[in-house]
Amino acid sequence: MTLFINIIIKLQTFGVLDNVMQRCVTSRIGFVCALVCGLIALPVHADIYKFVDKYGRVYLTDRPDHEGYKLLIRTWKGWEEQSYAKAEQNRRLFAPSIANAAKKNQLPHTLVHAVVTAESAYNPNAVSKAGAVGLMQLMPETAKRYHVANRRDPVANLRGGTAYLRDLLTLFDNNLVLALAAYNAGENAVIAHGKKIPPYAETQRYIARVLDYYREYRSKL
Repeated sequence: MTLFINIIIKLQTFGVLDNVMQRCVTSRIGFVCALVCGLIALPVHADIYKFVDKYGRVYLTDRPDHEGYKLLIRTWKGWEEQSYAKAEQNRRLFAPSIANAAKKNQLPHTLVHAVVTAESAYNPNAVSKAGAVGLMQLMPETAKRYHVANRRDPVANLRGGTAYLRDLLTLFDNNLVLALAAYNAGENAVIAHGKKIPPYAETQRYIARVLDYYREYRSKL
């Protein structure tokens, strides 16, 4: 049996539909999957929020009007769903610690916000399949190298992650793209490929997403 769902999309800042509601009453589930997985291109300078009502209709908007909406955060792992209130709360909660860690390591705070968003979506308890933990997704070896005893401690995680990012920028002559590639794939992978971006799809997606968030945050944070 073919599965259908109702979708209501309200896009107000994407530059696609201005204050217009587009209804796709019998759209195939594939459309939703394509949208959420990023197969349908959407501008990056707006957050996307999702709400499912009691009839199963899916609402997607960039301007939520109640707390029932959940923020869809695009990380290098894919789209992650967080409650609107929780995501905003964590962003505000960790902003002072991010600012302090960024200042100590001479990094733009907006860059650190971008990395945190891409890595963990501001979830201090995030754990990747590879075993990375915390806001900046530190691997055990990296945590040990930067004297981070508890990777779930937001302040310690940010201290270690920003110090690592600063060292990577120094190693690669302040080339941000290569530093981000190394943060994701490891500095040895970048060096082994002639100080170029390794040919890993995951790493290439990661770099693009961090840079997207970095551009966005420079204009609003």
